[in-house]
Amino acid sequence: MANKRVVITGMGIVSCFGDDVNSFYEALLQGKSGVRPIEKFPCEDYPTRFAGSVKDFDAGNYLDKKQARRVDPFIAYTAVAGKKALEMAGYKLDNLDNIDKKRAGILIGSGMGGMDVFSSGVETIINKGYKRLTPFFVPYIITNMGSALLAIDLGFMGPNYSISTACATGNYCIVNAANHIRQGHADVMLCGGAEAAISPVGLSGFVAIKALSENNDAPEEASRPWDKNRNGFVMGEGAGVLMLESLEHAQKRGATIIAEYLGGALNCDASHMTDPREDGSGVALCIETALADANISKERVNYINAHATSTIVGDMAEIRALKKVFGKPSRKIYLNATKSMTGHPLGAAAGIEAVTTAMAIKTGKLHATKNLEDKEDGMEDFEVWSKGSKDCDVDVALSNSFGFGGHNSCILLAKFKA
Repeated sequence: MANKRVVITGMGIVSCFGDDVNSFYEALLQGKSGVRPIEKFPCEDYPTRFAGSVKDFDAGNYLDKKQARRVDPFIAYTAVAGKKALEMAGYKLDNLDNIDKKRAGILIGSGMGGMDVFSSGVETIINKGYKRLTPFFVPYIITNMGSALLAIDLGFMGPNYSISTACATGNYCIVNAANHIRQGHADVMLCGGAEAAISPVGLSGFVAIKALSENNDAPEEASRPWDKNRNGFVMGEGAGVLMLESLEHAQKRGATIIAEYLGGALNCDASHMTDPREDGSGVALCIETALADANISKERVNYINAHATSTIVGDMAEIRALKKVFGKPSRKIYLNATKSMTGHPLGAAAGIEAVTTAMAIKTGKLHATKNLEDKEDGMEDFEVWSKGSKDCDVDVALSNSFGFGGHNSCILLAKFKA
């Protein structure tokens, strides 16, 4: 039996630019930066004191007030982005009777889970003793609880779990969610990633491995993918969620289709704990496998939303992979890096960039790569620019995300054609 076709009918986001998808994408098109000094906790003694933080977040009516105060932020981000995706898809949250909830699932992962709740709980144990620890400690730190609590809110009884593969998490979730629909396990799936790691523990961890930029004098210029003067990535946070449906289900209810999911792939470099294979061979294999899964030729890809975190090794390893796959392209391939403006949202990155890619297909406009002033050599075969948006009739878009441990992931999205 042939796989069912899978389409995107809704999207939700929580980001350094707020929680409205259209406003988020407009900020990217305008070349704004969401990177700013950290205000959440004192960090004057840290060598890095800035991030792409979510600011003035309010879960509003998307989460019970008491619950919103208790849960870790990554869970709150999951709830808001997930419910907003449902709303964009045309559903009313106060009346979901027209969804077969036994065939509706959720697969929204997190790379690091409930770090706020974890760190505050450890402080409680040390300073006040174990008897003062909240009984919600374990439920609010584990990565599956974002999907679980959202399902409890919505009553969705279909496939529900989380995948945690560091910065590739969101794409891993999207690929697996799409496959549940393709194989007939579900009609609808909310999927993506969420992260809230901008905390003393999270920041300290990345400082310890010397992965972060230390450009405190000009934070908005710190994330500079492919620029010869890049000196590390910038932490980000938030959530990005897609509402996937089988084409049959979407058409039956008259849904507006934003884009089509064509295919995806997941693999492992099996090489190094934090660095990618320098020759890009693992990533190249992942892209080729995704193209085969989508059953399309590489010549159809004309837009790539790159992983491009602004690290010395990672940025060019990805370029080498792209050159292995696409060679000297027969058509213009546009290439950009969303993290130049959002920072790197870690486990939420792929979800946020899937939303970005779908918006590029929907609007026909692509954002620039900010802070790209002295471009690395070897990128001549791709259309990469640093200012202003570009008009582009996207045929097929590739979105890449890679994570510590050598986890590679790629998804292919396209304009829906009946």
